[in-house]
Amino acid sequence: MAKTLFSYQIKTDEKQSFTNLDQYLKKALQESGVQDGIMVIYCPHTTAAITINENADPDVKTDLKLGLNETFPNKDAYIHMEGNSDGHMKSSVVGASETLIVADGQLILGMWQSVYFCEFDGPRTRTFHVKIMEG
Repeated sequence: MAKTLFSYQIKTDEKQSFTNLDQYLKKALQESGVQDGIMVIYCPHTTAAITINENADPDVKTDLKLGLNETFPNKDAYIHMEGNSDGHMKSSVVGASETLIVADGQLILGMWQSVYFCEFDGPRTRTFHVKIMEG
């Protein structure tokens, strides 16, 4: 049976960043040999997330950071001792996983879409998992 669970580590270099995961996902799909099914990308961290968004204009990532920071600023009134309550909120809202369709050995994404690892409490070394299921 072909390998269908992949785990990767990435290093983030900012407090908040969006890292394109497309190269990892394509490699995992190729190694799995799955032609039709689904792929789940999962983040096991409480101050990070996975999202799908535009890959054509880098200003979109800049605007996402700005919007998230304005919506969830890190306030002095928060009592969580690590001082990263804003990262926990952003992670909860963005979400821990995304699911993609695999058809004819390709990931189904829109023309401008990519999958991103969202860092909300960096810089850190982070892990994400990819599970590919045939069907």
